[in-house]
Amino acid sequence: MAGAETTVERLRQFLRELTPQARTLLINEFERAVLRGDDLAGAELVLNELRAIVREQREGLPRISSAARLFFKPVEPFLVDDRGDHHHPGRLARSSLELLWTWIDRDLLPGEAEAYANDVNGALIAGNDQKAEQLTRAFQDRVGRAIEQALFEADDDKLRRRLRAQIATPKPEEDANTLKCVLKGRDILASLAASLPLRIGNLGGEQLTECKALIDSAASRLDGIFVYALLTVMTRMAEPWQIIRFGIKAAGNDTAARVAETQYGVTVNIVLAELDRLVGELRNDLRSGQGVAVAASLKTIHDTARGLRTELDLPVDSTWGRALATLRAQISDMLRSEIESMPGRVRRLLRHRPASEIRAHSVLDADEVAEIEGLVEFVGSCRYFARELAINEMTQRAFNDLHQFLDTGTRALLDGLRHAGDADRSFRQSQVDAAVRLCAKVFGKDYAALLGKAAEVAATAERRSTRA
Repeated sequence: MAGAETTVERLRQFLRELTPQARTLLINEFERAVLRGDDLAGAELVLNELRAIVREQREGLPRISSAARLFFKPVEPFLVDDRGDHHHPGRLARSSLELLWTWIDRDLLPGEAEAYANDVNGALIAGNDQKAEQLTRAFQDRVGRAIEQALFEADDDKLRRRLRAQIATPKPEEDANTLKCVLKGRDILASLAASLPLRIGNLGGEQLTECKALIDSAASRLDGIFVYALLTVMTRMAEPWQIIRFGIKAAGNDTAARVAETQYGVTVNIVLAELDRLVGELRNDLRSGQGVAVAASLKTIHDTARGLRTELDLPVDSTWGRALATLRAQISDMLRSEIESMPGRVRRLLRHRPASEIRAHSVLDADEVAEIEGLVEFVGSCRYFARELAINEMTQRAFNDLHQFLDTGTRALLDGLRHAGDADRSFRQSQVDAAVRLCAKVFGKDYAALLGKAAEVAATAERRSTRA
């Protein structure tokens, strides 16, 4: 679809210009829609971009120059947000871009790289975007040829070690080859992208056949770009794991051994690598304590694991079967600690304290309250996916404990507020306010509203008693 790339770029720019508060609100609304099962066009794309923006700001990723950003534009569909030490077929870690640019500027084409940057910056300042694009295309062609030559000349261990040290990314030769292939196939991949719809909702039927024909056609025009043609289609898919359907179609059945014999067998490796990345992202997001659409991330992980398991005949003792089993075990273990810790954290936050333990005029820490509220909401989301991720029993047990505590503990909090003195009143009020927020997540807004009214009555009764 013509203009799809421009539409996505405009969306990215719009989301980056939002305030952090607006982005948080947007994340929450899209998360609720995803969990309700609403079919919102572009929801996954928006959430992915929002997650990338929040992580980029949290991790302080280096920013490259305008000239370098233009140079790497063809690579954007193949970027992945991780440390760069995982194997992702056809992908580049976003954090590796600065190192690759440094290598090009310092070692590969030092004089030309500096001249290109100066010329492009001058064209951009003058408002001549067309000239900047022409300069960029010409330099991309030179870099593609230079990388090919550098990889060819590194034909012994000494030269390869030197090249790896110069590139300095976690996967130097693989990253250099990825950059070379994308730059050389730039126009073919752009033509393929222009032929695709902006969003592929459910890959199947005639659309599956048409997309496979487009991939085969692009791959026949240039050696080495097959996997990048695959990934170009994958970026448009609402459910990226469905890329394995190309392998099933090529094999003629869903047997893993038959799929592996085709060139489309790489689709399973791509999905397993993506699942591994998603699990790592979820782990980091949970540890950070910042809400980065973790429920939607969990849904993506759940759907990907289920898709691999149900659409492919994966023997448990096969390489792919063992890899999937390992990832599912990691997911279960990771979620176990979060789920089982939730009731205890709520108890510590809301337990009734004697006045002697409360610092005068203190309140609960707002960040801790928000973090625990997010944890309760996350564990609630886990219930949607508990069976597939082998967390059904622990999730049910955690919520039963939470229900029982909130049902009985809120009465003690209300009594404490009703009899509070000047010194401990603000703290007890903050506990009741936190309880109202948590009850809204667990029992619903109506229950929380009743609890809020009961808190108002308790506070009013306490003030009347003080005046009397």
